[in-house]
Amino acid sequence: MGAQLSFEDFLKTTAVGTPAGLASPAPPAGLSRPLLALWLDARGDWESAHTMAQEAGSPDGDRVHAYLHRKEGDLANAGYWYRRAGQTPAQGELRAEWEAMARALLLKL
Repeated sequence: MGAQLSFEDFLKTTAVGTPAGLASPAPPAGLSRPLLALWLDARGDWESAHTMAQEAGSPDGDRVHAYLHRKEGDLANAGYWYRRAGQTPAQGELRAEWEAMARALLLKL
């Protein structure tokens, strides 16, 4: 991706934080698999987000994978993926975890 995508612009492309009907029909070009998983999750497509995170095959993908299992309430499975990612299991609000991951991953583009 040529120019850095801001968190605010990324958020605008999802259903999160935008009035109904204003979200983009497709994700921004050049997203990593973990970021695409977060985009899909924000759009309410947990299954596709889970598949994308699992296919990432990276610590970032494992981190998003952990979040997704935490979100579904499967804390044992989430714990496994947090360990694989080298992370301490998150304890705070899911929304804050999603935002922190998105911001960090956007910096890697």
